[in-house]
Amino acid sequence: MDRISPAPAWPAEGLDHPDHRVDFLLSPGDIQAVRFGLSPGHELAHAVRILRRPQQHPLQWGWLRQVRDRVPPEPLALPAQVISVDGYMPDFLTADARWDMTPADELAALREAAVSDVRLDLGKMVIRSSGARQAALIRMQADPRRARMLIAEAWERVWDAVLAPVWPQPERLVRADIAVRGRTITTDGLSAMAGALHSTVQWSDGAVRVRVRRHSEDVDCRGSGLVLVPSVMSSWGCMVITKPSAQPTLFYPARGVTAAWARDATELADALGALLEPVRAGILLRAHIARTTSEVAGDAGIAASTASHHLTVLRDAGLIASSRQGNRMLHLRTPLAEALVGATL
Repeated sequence: MDRISPAPAWPAEGLDHPDHRVDFLLSPGDIQAVRFGLSPGHELAHAVRILRRPQQHPLQWGWLRQVRDRVPPEPLALPAQVISVDGYMPDFLTADARWDMTPADELAALREAAVSDVRLDLGKMVIRSSGARQAALIRMQADPRRARMLIAEAWERVWDAVLAPVWPQPERLVRADIAVRGRTITTDGLSAMAGALHSTVQWSDGAVRVRVRRHSEDVDCRGSGLVLVPSVMSSWGCMVITKPSAQPTLFYPARGVTAAWARDATELADALGALLEPVRAGILLRAHIARTTSEVAGDAGIAASTASHHLTVLRDAGLIASSRQGNRMLHLRTPLAEALVGATL
């Protein structure tokens, strides 16, 4: 099966069948079979959905206020044809999620997506559409190589307009979510973590079970593992990928997503500064990627010796981890810091 939408968090009588489920089968207690990842492509696909029906996504209204004047109408039109407002969306729009996945990685993977996958996924959208939209999808399916190129170009322009300016905020939220859930696995076990992902998800007899709308399926993850991907833009609920050629994946709403998540970086730095101290708050905010002491100093506009002092304070507080690579010392936020930054958001 393909990327599908699990049952929404409303009563079972509203479902096509209340007993439908996808079971991701895991060995009991096998922590190694579960890993976390990021998916900028998944976030962008849902951003397109939100732009089409903003009234249904109140948690994204703060973001919408920031970006609505920057939305490019022409580039947005193509993703809006390819991505439906609900349910299935083409799998080729997102690569396999990874911890270190960047928007540039996602775009590169889209440009290299298998032509056969593009044709197949567009065909699935054809049967789910009608009228002028269906006709446009049929034309794309007939020339999938050109369709892939045009979709990638539109992806880049829409990303630069609506998500690139705010990307540090959702990235911090999802990394903070991952840090908290990783700690839950360590302290309380896999079943406790899985059961807290969403109301439609539970641990059941050695499987992560997800309630879905229209079918039931068992997905054996004991050879490939299961990727859990927190999402800010799809804060309404979960989605799954069960397609055999893809990595089994469960997308779920990240913790701490409120209507204020898209706060300006200056405002966020002020909030952290009230807890820490302005310079250290700024260093911590930028520490989602590993940087040298000189890079930290340059970004903060301070001397290297001063940066070293601040890094020592943050490291002693358990907020920065420093490691040597060759002749360079690199500094990166710890899981505790990810949780702190996420909570501030």
